[in-house]
Amino acid sequence: MPHPAMSPHHVAVITGGASGIGLAAATRFAGLGMRVCIADIGAERLAEAGAKLASVAKGGAGDVMTAAVDVSRFDDVAGLEAAVAKKFGGTDILMNNAGIGPDSTSFGPLENWQRILNVNLWGVIHGTQAFAPDMIERGRAGLIINTGSKQGITTPPGNPAYNVSKAGVKALTEALQHELRNKPGCRINAHLMIPGHVFTGLTARGRSEKPDGAWTPDRRSGAGTVFAVPATQDSLCFAHKLRNALHPSSGQTKIRLILCSFAPIP
Repeated sequence: MPHPAMSPHHVAVITGGASGIGLAAATRFAGLGMRVCIADIGAERLAEAGAKLASVAKGGAGDVMTAAVDVSRFDDVAGLEAAVAKKFGGTDILMNNAGIGPDSTSFGPLENWQRILNVNLWGVIHGTQAFAPDMIERGRAGLIINTGSKQGITTPPGNPAYNVSKAGVKALTEALQHELRNKPGCRINAHLMIPGHVFTGLTARGRSEKPDGAWTPDRRSGAGTVFAVPATQDSLCFAHKLRNALHPSSGQTKIRLILCSFAPIP
């Protein structure tokens, strides 16, 4: 069964929601009858994504909200939370998904390091601190889904700033879930989503065609298998399983998403 937060008329907020995995997730939520808010930068991109969501939302445009938000700025994210509460009454699912991936080495550029950490890590921190208190206070079942990356677990060479940001998201999500499950009466759970190799604007890097082996965003946000870790699972154990999944040596070829799929997993 889907998580009870994924119910008609409940509210999902997705940062980085105007394209890629964020838009695919928002489309999936809207198709479930949820009311959806996408936050991103770029007025034209937001308008196009909002129109797409309105075409699939059960309540049409009335069930869709778009917001221009820079997640690296806490005031922007706090304003988003207040606006969603005013329009829809509160948030049931928060998906901290906004991310960027400009090139970096251990020696710089400093500006790229700062941009990546400000969006990928501080954006998740800002989202959590702005939304979680009221989500807990409402007393309803809810989800905080943080988009991570296998690069935050296996940390391959190539873009250390991105790896650091996603390793931080993993650590934050684990700590958050520990705090949530030990808070009396709290019905919110935190989950780390590891989508694997998905062809999006972030990963395209100038390519116009999807490379072999990559997923499309709609495939990752629908049914099927994705890489993910519940924040209650031991990270070292999961890292070992993930490496086996990526480089199978004992017959293990995939890991099922345990708790935060957008569709039921048998």
